[in-house]
This record gives sequence, structure tokens and C-alpha cells, in this order.
Amino acid sequence: MRPRQKLFKYLFTALAPLLFSCNSSSKKIDFSSQIKPILNNKCITCHGGVKKSGDFSLLFREDAFAATASGKPAIIPGDASGSEFIKRLKSNDPELRMPYEKPPLTKEEIELLTQWVEQGAEWGEHWAYTLPEKVEVPALTEKAAMVNFSENYFLQNDIDRFILAKMSYDTLVPNPPAEPHVLIRRLALDLTGLPPSDALFNAFVSGKTTYEEAVDLLLAQQSFGEKWASWWLDLARYADTKGYEKDKGRSMWRYRDWVIKALNDDMPFDQFTTEQLAGDLLPEPSVDQLIATAFHRNTMNNDEGGTEDEEFRVASVLDRVNTTFSVWQSTTMECVQCHSHTYDPFKHEEYYKAMAFFNNTRDEDTPDESPTIRFYSDAQERQKEEIVQWVQTYGSQEEARNYVDFLTFMEPKYLAHNATDFVNGELADTKYLALWDDGSCVMKNIDTQGASSVYLYYRGFMEGTTITIREQDANGAILSRFKVGNTKGNTIEKIPFKPIHHMVDLYFEADNNSIAPQVSTSHITWLAFIKDLPGKNKPGYEKISNAFLNVLNLKTPTLPIMIENKEQMARTTQVFDRGNWLMLTDTVEPGTPKILNPFDDAWPRNRLGLSKWLVSTENPLTARTTVNRVWHQLFGRGIVSSLEDMGTQSDPPSHPALLDWLALRFMHEHDWGMKAMIKEMVLSGTYRQSSVATPALYQKDPHNTLYARGPRVRLTAEQIRDQALAVSGLLSDKMYGPGVMPPQPDGVWQSVYSNESWVESKGEDKYRRAVYTYLKRTSPYPSFITFDAGSREVCTIRRTVTNTPLQALVTLNDPVFVEAAFAFAQAMQHENVETGISKAYEKATRAPIEEERLRVLKTLYDQALEEFTLTAGENTVFMGLEEQPDPKLAALTVVANAIMNLDEFLTKA
Repeated sequence: MRPRQKLFKYLFTALAPLLFSCNSSSKKIDFSSQIKPILNNKCITCHGGVKKSGDFSLLFREDAFAATASGKPAIIPGDASGSEFIKRLKSNDPELRMPYEKPPLTKEEIELLTQWVEQGAEWGEHWAYTLPEKVEVPALTEKAAMVNFSENYFLQNDIDRFILAKMSYDTLVPNPPAEPHVLIRRLALDLTGLPPSDALFNAFVSGKTTYEEAVDLLLAQQSFGEKWASWWLDLARYADTKGYEKDKGRSMWRYRDWVIKALNDDMPFDQFTTEQLAGDLLPEPSVDQLIATAFHRNTMNNDEGGTEDEEFRVASVLDRVNTTFSVWQSTTMECVQCHSHTYDPFKHEEYYKAMAFFNNTRDEDTPDESPTIRFYSDAQERQKEEIVQWVQTYGSQEEARNYVDFLTFMEPKYLAHNATDFVNGELADTKYLALWDDGSCVMKNIDTQGASSVYLYYRGFMEGTTITIREQDANGAILSRFKVGNTKGNTIEKIPFKPIHHMVDLYFEADNNSIAPQVSTSHITWLAFIKDLPGKNKPGYEKISNAFLNVLNLKTPTLPIMIENKEQMARTTQVFDRGNWLMLTDTVEPGTPKILNPFDDAWPRNRLGLSKWLVSTENPLTARTTVNRVWHQLFGRGIVSSLEDMGTQSDPPSHPALLDWLALRFMHEHDWGMKAMIKEMVLSGTYRQSSVATPALYQKDPHNTLYARGPRVRLTAEQIRDQALAVSGLLSDKMYGPGVMPPQPDGVWQSVYSNESWVESKGEDKYRRAVYTYLKRTSPYPSFITFDAGSREVCTIRRTVTNTPLQALVTLNDPVFVEAAFAFAQAMQHENVETGISKAYEKATRAPIEEERLRVLKTLYDQALEEFTLTAGENTVFMGLEEQPDPKLAALTVVANAIMNLDEFLTKA
């Protein structure tokens, strides 16, 4: 070996440890981005929230550094060589090496973990669980950005600086702006779900209307709320039926209308959140605020006979926990019902603390879905106001509030399915208190409010029954005794009751010696106590008292809402062992996960407090979640592409600084304004780019994660239908009201347990926007399902976009699309054929037709015309239409149908 080589070898041997220390150890290891992914992928299935092999868990910091089954901690910060954690990773013994019976970690992974332990094993927080901090907008130079700033076609606002900084790092340049006719169609479809009107299209393309003016005009249209409501209703699992096997109809449409109005009115998102989660807990809530709480009454309701109501009440409560954390926190909280989260820092007990916020609502999975808000006609409302006015005049404000509440949603009341200790009786269909001759049962823990009457909602089946209510048991004092006859239906009756002023168990007895054994005398659904109507000695008292009972018995439209239990009816919440609702363990109070923002002591420990916690500017997830999902609606992918999850197993954000910047602006600059946030996004040069991708660009960025081109995505199910109706001139602009039933193939809807059927809507209801289409959970509208809409049994964060032959069969054959094509063709027939085809194509796609495309469509027309001419006069049904068109109109209908099947019609480019 030469002297110089020997010297080099000596120096390298001597200095290598120092060089390694300087180049490797000196670089701080980041737990969240470098260590946590390894632990999640390779270690935590055996050492995490589900399993703690060897009493060692890597889910929480305190567990990772705690003593294991050996009596010693596996990780000793600052001492990698002494840490069993590192030793096991490097071991050659297959019985000792970790991961056990799985492929070993790579040398690079082991080295990274070793350095982390050696550096002190600092336990960082996942980026999503840290509060967004002030973000500086990137400063750019023309050289670094590789664009000519003087052209100013891309840098329209600060969003573009974040995008361009990342793009430049990856040596990409942005696409040029989309052509005006492309851009205005994209914008209109994104903001309103409909193609632009002729007036707006022509004004924008000609330059008479600026881009920002077009944005403002579209944001102000009522169709904005209809489009964005479809997105929110997926999250809210909105449907027109109850779900489960019976899947009977329910009247939920007023909630859908509330969402549309709230979005059109640009209700701030924090208020939008609070009213849906806790509108009933606001001071003197309005009718609209009560309607908003139907967000969490969209949970399914099981009417099946023989089911346990408490089981399905609990199922609804669990769904509300899961939905709330999915919608506002991008957190898979459902993973924590049975055990601590496998990957994220949420503990098993924290799930039930969150559940405690929702566990105290009045709904109990009953067929009538109480509590429900009652909607009175004008005349009925005047009767109600007369009663309330009486109570305000002769009673206290508290009494008046109680009467308003009872007339509005009939709470508080005691549901008879909670009756126990039956003798000669049963819970009929597991829901109704049904006593036979000499039957008895008990209803426990009743607060009678000191009232001299009980209001009983029941149905009597025969004459001659006497029901006695005693205090406590068969030997207790008689509190009420009354006759029950054949009511021929359900009724609310006011029955005299001995006033008492303490909580009591009510013992019910029934006597009817004229009936056979095991025959139900009646079905009692509920009983209620309300303090006596004040002003008993005043003139008109009897009239008001009768009016109150009459109003209670009115048959009114209703909507399920959320109402909190009164203090005397409050439930306790207990942890479920392994998630089983029948295995109750420790009692917990309402609380939020420790890893997130603290719960302010000034907030009430109920759903109202939870809503304030969610929209606190200290919450790290709500604003990030919302802006990410709005971004996805506009660009076809989220900055975090896993929309449903921002946990440690989520996809990393493509532009983390931009996500935080948008979140901060949403909270502080836009004051939670949805329209302002959307406007800022669509005004960006990023949004305005052409979506055309060169082969080289597509090869480098196939999923457009760098946003070097504009969004190009298939339209949603609702948009495809609405656009077809819009360009054909059939679309109705009628808003709100019960769900409608547009044409669908016969035999699709087979309803069991009822005579409910799909009755095709007539007149303009047949052509209303898709958001108003009746949605039956067990049989959703077929064309919507084919184009990836859901059945909404549960919250849907992101629809899976598919591309199947069935979709072409829908747009070619579905009655709605055929009728739209026919109407479209009727407008075409007034021009010469080529002109008519050209204008129709341009109206449908908002793009001029190419010569080759015109030639193909003209050839299709000629072939169809020849065929229809040959068969003219034959008694045939044309494409299912009632009207028999002449050969020319029939051929044009075929062409119109083909245009509506083109990729450029079904895609937002």
C-alpha cells in the first residue's frame, strides 16, 4: 500500500466516527415524519392500542417509556445500546428479533431508530394535532419560479405562491390559463352544479364580465346552496327513509332545505356547526335552529318488531360520535369504540367521554322518532299562541317556556317501553305498554312536576277497562284511576292525578273481567307531566285548558330533532368493555381527547360546549378539515388526499404550509365564511389553469398532486342529471319541499312491510334538481348509485369515483336522459341539420365543435334517419317516449343522446 493510501486509510479510520457524528447524529430526527411511520407500519400492530405484547406499547409516550413485562423500560432515551427496543431490532436470534415472525426492518430504518433513541427519543406530535401557526407566504423570484412574472397569468393570489414554490422545486411550470369557454363552464359547475347560462357565458367570453364578477354572480345564485348541499348531505347521511330492513319513510326534507338556505345565506361555518350539533341548547332556540339539529337525527331508526330499542338508541349515539369526529376532525374515532386507537393517540376511555356529550338526548329509537318538532298551520299557530299568551299572563317565564316546548316538541315525556316488572302484560312489539286483565307493571324514576294531571298517549282496544296508577307498588297510595274505552286510534288524554312532589315509581294495574287471558286492554306509548296551567280561577281557564289538549291532539307535519334530557332524566355514561353495549364498566363524564385543544371550563359540558370546542380557534383540526374538503370539491383531490383521515396513517399533505395558511385565513380573515374561502380558491391562477396534460407532465405527476394543470374530473351523479335537464331546457328551478320521484325503471323499488311505492312525480316536479330526489336507503335512485352516489346509511366523506359500462347504459337508456335528449332535439330541428348539431354540441359542452366530430355526428344522424324512415308508420314506441316523433326528430334525438354521452359533457375540464 502506498504511503498516501496508508495515510488516507489512517485518517478515515480515525475520523470516521467524528464524520458520522457530524453528518448523521447532528441532524435532528423528526419523530412525526421519520419515526412514527416506521412504528405504525412495522411495530404497532403488536405493540399498540389493540395488543401490548410484553406490556410494551408504542402508541403513547408514557407507555413507550414505561416498564415492560421484564420490569425495565424497552427504550432508554439517550442510550440506544442499552435499550432492549434497539437490541431486539438488531438481534440475529429469530425468537428475539423484532418484528417477530415478520421481515426485519431495513438497515436504514434500524439506523434511524437508533439515532432517534440516541438523541433522546423525543416524542413529537403528529402535524395535524398541532395548532396551525402563522405561515409566511413564499417569496418567489422569476429565476427560481421559472416563469415570467410580467405575463402575470398564474400569480393571481397568494395561493399560487405556495403552489408555484413547490412546483419550482420539482422543476415544473404551470399550465397556461384555460380558454374562457372552458373556464366559465368549470366555474359554473363547481359553484352551482349547473352549466353557465347563455347570458353569463356570452358576457364572460366576450369580455363584458370579468372573471371575478362571474364568480360573484355565481356565488349569489340560489343554485349555489343546492350544489353544495349535496356535498354536505353526504356527510350528514341525509335520506328520506329510516334505514334497516323496514326502511319506512320519514319526513326529513326540512333539514335538507335548512342546509340549502344556510349555505346560500353564507352562514358562518362556526354557527353552521353549532346549530346542527346543539341548536336546541341555544337560548330560546328558533324553529330553524331546532330544524338544524336534525343533522344527528339522520341516524337510522329500527322499526323492526322484536328489536331492543336501547340497543339501537346506543347505535345511534355511537354513530353520532363517529360522524362528529369524521366530519369536523378527520379522525377515525370509530376505531376507539372497542380499544385505544391502533395508530393515533386516542384512548378507549376518551371515546366514551365523547359519547357522554351525545348520550343524554331524548330520542330512544321509537317508531314515531320522538322528539319531533311539530309544524302548525297559521290557524293552529294562532291557537298555540293563545295558550302561550295565557301562561305568560298568569304564570312565570319558566312556565311559559315549558308550555312552548311541550307544544313544539312534546318534551319531557316518559316512554312506556321503559316499563318493567310485568305481570300479565308485556311490551307489545317491544315498544308499547300492554296490560292484560289483572296485569301490572312499573315505570321507575318519574318526576310528576307536582301536577294534578297526567297526559297519556295511548290506544284503547275495548270498553270496560279500569287502569289504576299507584305509588311505588301494589300496596301504594292510589294516584290515579280511570276508564279506558275503545279509542279507535291513538289519542292524548288528560287524566286527573294526585299531586306529589318527589321522584316516584309508578305502579300500573289493569282490570277488565270481560276479556280472555293474554288480551291487551290498550297500548300506552308515553305519559307526560307538566305543571298545571296557571290562572285556574280566571275567566276562560276551562277554554284554554281544553284548547291545550286539542292542540296536542292535532295531526301536524313533524321532523325528528335533538332535545336534551332534563336534569331529573339525565343518563350516566359508562365505558363499554371491548365496545359491547351490554358490558358496562367505569362511569365517565363528558370530555374531549387530551391530544387536542383543552376544553374551556366556561363551556357547558354538553353538545353546545362540544360545538364550541370544535370551532375554537385553538382546535387544530376543524379548519384544516373543512378547507381540505372544499379544496377537494374544486380540484378533485385534497391537499391531504385521504379526506377521511388526518391521523398518523393518513397521506401526508402535498402542500402543508398552504393547508395551514388556508385554515388560518378561514378562521381569522374570512371569519368562517364559506363563500369567501371558495372565492379565494377559484380566483387563484392554480384553479384557472388549463387541464390539458402533456405526456411528459402526466408521466411526472399523474395524479396532479403538484397542480401544474387545472382540475379534470368526472361530474357527480347529481351534476350529470342536472346538466342534462338544464341543456335540454327541462330543468325546473322550483326549490324546497318534500322529495320528488322522477322517472325510474319499473320494479326497482320493492317495499316490504308497507304499501309504499315509487309514484312518478308529475309536472315540473318530474324535472327538479337531483338534490330533491327521494332517497330510499335500501333502494337508492339507480342512476345516482351507478355514478357513485351513496345510500347514506352512514356518513360518507368521499365518494369513490368509478368508470364502468353501466354508466354509459344509464346515460343512453335511462328515461330521464332519453326525455332530455328528445327535448334537446326539438330545439335542434329548427335549424338545418349541421347547424343544429353544431349549436347543440356547443350548448352542451360550451366548446366549438371540431370538423371531425361534426362529421361523425352527421353520419350518425344520416344512418338513424334512414332507419327511422324505413320503419315510419309502424306502431312502435320510440325509446320509451309517449310521443311518436317523425323520422327527422327521432334521428336528432339519437344525436342529442350521443352528445350527452360524450366525455366532454360528463367531465369538468
